[in-house]
Amino acid sequence: MSNLPTVVHLLDDTPQGGVMRVLDHIKTSPDLAALAKHRFVTVDRARVQFRRYDADVIVSHLAISWRTLPALLAIRAANRDKHLVHVEHSYTEGFVLHNVTNTRRFHALLRIGFSVFEKIVAVSHAQAAWFKRSRFCPQDKLCVIRSCVDLSPFKTVKPKTTPPKVFGAIGRLDQQKGIDALITAFRALPDEDISLFIYGSGIEFDRLNSLANGDPRIQFKGFQDDPLRAYEDVDVVVVPSRWEAYGLVAIEALCANRTVLCANVDGLRDHEEYGARLFDGYSEQDITYNLARMMADSRCASQNSLNSIGDDAQNAFVSGWKSLLKTLIRNTSGVSKEAMAEETLIASMRP
Repeated sequence: MSNLPTVVHLLDDTPQGGVMRVLDHIKTSPDLAALAKHRFVTVDRARVQFRRYDADVIVSHLAISWRTLPALLAIRAANRDKHLVHVEHSYTEGFVLHNVTNTRRFHALLRIGFSVFEKIVAVSHAQAAWFKRSRFCPQDKLCVIRSCVDLSPFKTVKPKTTPPKVFGAIGRLDQQKGIDALITAFRALPDEDISLFIYGSGIEFDRLNSLANGDPRIQFKGFQDDPLRAYEDVDVVVVPSRWEAYGLVAIEALCANRTVLCANVDGLRDHEEYGARLFDGYSEQDITYNLARMMADSRCASQNSLNSIGDDAQNAFVSGWKSLLKTLIRNTSGVSKEAMAEETLIASMRP
């Protein structure tokens, strides 16, 4: 065991909850533990530190920005003989649409940031397709490993057998998640015997509560320590995110035998192959129409109880990481000097 190669994972000092859950899955996976020793190091991205890591492979889970780019370059400079990998947990085509005014400048940031690394990991096929279209990195640097967590607990949730009456939204209460649009659309439904349960906490609570306007059908359940309770209480999980690199809630809900309705954006599209239903458009009318279709569809009760969604997703996650790490560890002495030369980095930063 002591002779195993070491993989150091670099984390933000303020990590996202979903990212930490994915890293916990890496940490606890017996297959990945048999391949390498995994260490997790928190990094202050705002500080430029030429720290050398005792590792065979260094995996960045850090957010890339102009402010933090010098710190990434310092990590590369101090570890020139190491394999550096970056997992892009945050940026998507939808993120750019809703948050970026100078697209050309932002694309330049990602090209420079990605040039620091030997491999770039996209967390969904949709995200990877955007990377390719935008030419953020050479295709041979790019691989797809869809995010995953331990899905076995969710398979214990009993499937629903009645027509859907309770819709659920699960996640942070912020603008990204689109819960404001869902509330407005739900309120347009005339049915009195339906409910919308909203699980989560965040800075948007007051605004969302105001949008609900005292509608007794809408209930804010707060943050749930045990997500299984949320899936047990709802019939349909709605994921109306404006952007989403992958969307762990969708795969969890499918494993919990719940019908899933997702916005047709970014990594949420990846869940269609597992049985999620996608809706186009983001107007009140679009979402209201799709919610009404759900209630009218007698087939809406989930049919996932006999399939292997969770096993497929977890096996793909583990095999993706095993394949990537085996390739890098096998080539430990072969880090491309040309690709990592200072001249390449300097040239890439020129306008």
